[in-house]
Amino acid sequence: MKVATEPKHQESRHATLALHGGTPVRSTPLPLEFPGVHHMGEEEIEAAVRVLRSRSPFRFYGVDLQGEVEGFESEFTAFENVSHCLALTSGTGALHTALAALGVGPGQEVIVPAYMWVSVVAAVVNLGAIPVLADIDDTFCLDPASVEARITPRTSGIIAVHMSGAPADVEAIAAVARRHSLFLLEDCAQCAGGSIDGRRVGSFGDIGIFSFQMNKNMTSGEGGCLVTQSEYLYQRAFAVHDTGYARDAAGRAMYDKLEYCLWGRGYRLDEMRAAVLRVQLRKLPQIISKMRASKYRFREALRRFPQVQLRRIVDERGDTGCFFLTTFAAPELARAVNRALRAEGIVTFSQGINDVLMTEWGLHLYYNIPSLVQKTGIDKRNSPWSLAENQGSRTEYGKGTCPHADSLFERTNLLAVPSNLTEQDEDDIITAFDKVLTALAG
Repeated sequence: MKVATEPKHQESRHATLALHGGTPVRSTPLPLEFPGVHHMGEEEIEAAVRVLRSRSPFRFYGVDLQGEVEGFESEFTAFENVSHCLALTSGTGALHTALAALGVGPGQEVIVPAYMWVSVVAAVVNLGAIPVLADIDDTFCLDPASVEARITPRTSGIIAVHMSGAPADVEAIAAVARRHSLFLLEDCAQCAGGSIDGRRVGSFGDIGIFSFQMNKNMTSGEGGCLVTQSEYLYQRAFAVHDTGYARDAAGRAMYDKLEYCLWGRGYRLDEMRAAVLRVQLRKLPQIISKMRASKYRFREALRRFPQVQLRRIVDERGDTGCFFLTTFAAPELARAVNRALRAEGIVTFSQGINDVLMTEWGLHLYYNIPSLVQKTGIDKRNSPWSLAENQGSRTEYGKGTCPHADSLFERTNLLAVPSNLTEQDEDDIITAFDKVLTALAG
């Protein structure tokens, strides 16, 4: 007669924590957290080799130009359902280009979230404007009410960042922007493929930017793009990313339209990375589907634990699934859970970062950015903080400026969700959570 056995997660409730001498759930690290990389294969290799064989890696001319950058721009435009896409060398370059196209400069304030990546504030500062911090809500993205409270006569726009793979409440933020005649720039670097009610992130604001760096949902190692519905903003962005001038339909620089005569930054994407991105874009739905399935299995498994608060998701169908956040009532409990999970083997290889307290999430947190907190300038005059045009602007950046964010950071654990988790990997993560949460509750 077959003897029934308890499921692994049921057995875990009675097991001694690894912290206290018990057997860890896992003895091998979890996969690294790089979503697009796990789905790279022969197609990407062939795409890159095709460009190298053509001896034409520059987008505008060559021995046998393949048109990869134009092809990617066309395909991403269709994916986003927008009018224009401009490929760039990085997400940071996309931020600089977008803000320049929007006319940001000294004397202006741009509202940014407390939870972001350092490149967001760097782009504002490098254009001579002042970044103004707004708090986040339980989406871990901009709180629309906090945004509205930060608006002053100098405010020119808002940067909404779709952080950790899930969309911000961007419709509410866009409504604030419209009420006050401000631009809205969407940073979708961590949320490529995300959506709200079927509408892609990046299409709600005046401009949306994307990053295709190594950590992103789709990647070419480095790269980026921006999207917009505005011909005017596209032409200005094109001028900035190139030599400072927009181009006509034949590809000739236009010198007779002063609104498109700017100063170039040389952020043009090359053909080889564009070829790789075209392949990755075709795979993006599959990559997202895999991460989302893993994440929502975790979310469902943890719903029975009242001590766990799960992040509010604006639209679960539009969540890209690349991060799993768990929040607790007190910082002490969050730290205890994190230590115990790591002891159970819920960690990744040393070159990756996984299963961390958010306070350890480096330059994603406003008060962890030394150059921001200390108001370090970009020249000997300490620009932009010292510029006469910026005197009187709000410049508080130390911890305590955004109290709700501070509280969430101290009480939240962040787990990256690799795009290649096996069912056993998922089982181990659930078992470890079950084991740790049950033991700490007892």
